[in-house]
Amino acid sequence: MGTLMPMATRADSLTLEVVELIGTVVARYYEEYDEAAGKHQLTGAQARVLGLLSIEPLPMRRIAQKLKCEPSNVTGIIDRLEARGLVERRPDPADRRVKLAAPTAEGRQTAARLRDSLDFAREPLAGLSVDERTVLRDLLKRMLG
Repeated sequence: MGTLMPMATRADSLTLEVVELIGTVVARYYEEYDEAAGKHQLTGAQARVLGLLSIEPLPMRRIAQKLKCEPSNVTGIIDRLEARGLVERRPDPADRRVKLAAPTAEGRQTAARLRDSLDFAREPLAGLSVDERTVLRDLLKRMLG
C-alpha cells in the first residue's frame, strides 16, 4: 500500500509560502509583459490575445475563456488589433457561422518579437537544469489539472 501524503491545510506555512511565490512570479510576469507590450504600442491584454492567436486562430468566446474575461472585452481588443492590421476575422472552416480571430503575417511577427523580448522567465529558468525545468513543468501541469 502506498504512502498517503498529508493534505495541505489552510494555515500550512509551506502552502502559504508557495502561494505567495506563485503570486510574485505572476505579478512579475505581467509587469514585464505589459512593459514589452508597450514597446510595440500594445496594451498587455492586446499582447496576450495576439500571443494566443499566434498559436492558433480562436473564436472570441474561447479567447474570453482563456483570458477569464467577458466576450465583449475580447471583441474590443480584437477590433483594435484588427485596426492595426495585426489580426483578421475569418469564418471557421468547421462552422461558417463562427468567426475566428487569426493573426496576420504582421501580427505573427509582432507576437514573435514580443515573445523574444520577454526575459523575465527565460533568465531564471536558465539557472535550472533540464531535469529541474521538467519537474517544474510537470508539477505546474498537475496543479492545473
